[in-house]
Amino acid sequence: MSLQATIAKLLLKLPASWKVKMAGGEPVVLGGRTLDPNFQFIAHGAANQPPMSSLEPEIAQAGAIEGMAMFAAKPEPGVAFEDLTIPGKDGHEIPVRIYRPADQDPSAPMMAYWHMGGGVVLNVEACHAFCSMVSKVAKCPIVSVDYRLAPQHKFPAGLEDCISAYEWTLKNAENYGAPAGRAAIGGDSMGGNFRAIIAQESTRRGLPKPDLQLLIYPATDLVTEFPSATTYGETSPLSSDTMQWFMQQYLPDAFDRTNVLLSPALETRLEGLPPAIIATAGFDPLVDDGAAYAKKLEAAGVNVTFKCYDHLAHGFTAFTAVAPSAREACLEIAGMVRDAYARL
Repeated sequence: MSLQATIAKLLLKLPASWKVKMAGGEPVVLGGRTLDPNFQFIAHGAANQPPMSSLEPEIAQAGAIEGMAMFAAKPEPGVAFEDLTIPGKDGHEIPVRIYRPADQDPSAPMMAYWHMGGGVVLNVEACHAFCSMVSKVAKCPIVSVDYRLAPQHKFPAGLEDCISAYEWTLKNAENYGAPAGRAAIGGDSMGGNFRAIIAQESTRRGLPKPDLQLLIYPATDLVTEFPSATTYGETSPLSSDTMQWFMQQYLPDAFDRTNVLLSPALETRLEGLPPAIIATAGFDPLVDDGAAYAKKLEAAGVNVTFKCYDHLAHGFTAFTAVAPSAREACLEIAGMVRDAYARL
């Protein structure tokens, strides 16, 4: 651990009132919500850094990994993991990380999971602790997918990797002690976007439907101008400016953002999709997006469990080591997965 990371983690152990004083002096209140002091402190420190949109993609990619590592939690005890590669489209090899809990439930489906990062930054380390948490609480194996990133690999390369990983999970679940030919899917932010698309695409491609879909602060509608994009447009770690930069890197020129392979919430046929767990963060330009998609799914007759963690910021699944409220939220979400599995 770097000296900077050590100092940051020590400061984050200070009383909440001290952190607020060191980060502006007053609690941050936006849209009737009050930001968690830990996230206020982290955002205050990040304010002195250049915006991601001002950086070359390679520099932004390296910086995002380094910055996230400062706050990374250790994986949960009792969960083993291994790194390997699986076959992708056209012979491409996809790196994945597979988690298995010591007390695995043989009836619990294997979950394919996709990390956050706008399709441009981060890797499986961003969701390492969280995947181990879900694996332990839900007693299921998880395959975390290190899909290709833009701009080196523009849309649809990353999405195709995610679809290939879902197909691999269906074919190999039994080899990891899970029910054969079945799978759940999950993801946060852009990973939530992939997850929503794959839940729909499984029907369009004639694949088995996932048993469950877990979406955490997902991006599902890249067209509609939601009020939260303005209210929380300058929040950290995700701003509206960063979101636009992500799409500039991710998409080919003049790509139609109404395409359901980018904006799955615009799909008009949502009936028959698998049960969904949708969790959002209050301090997030995407908070209205996730709530709107939950309502659309419910209107289509899909069983939805929805919760907004009002005091947390986008990306909270990666901050469980330094924000107790984030860890509590993640444990609750993992419990939602466990409970949903029990109802299958």
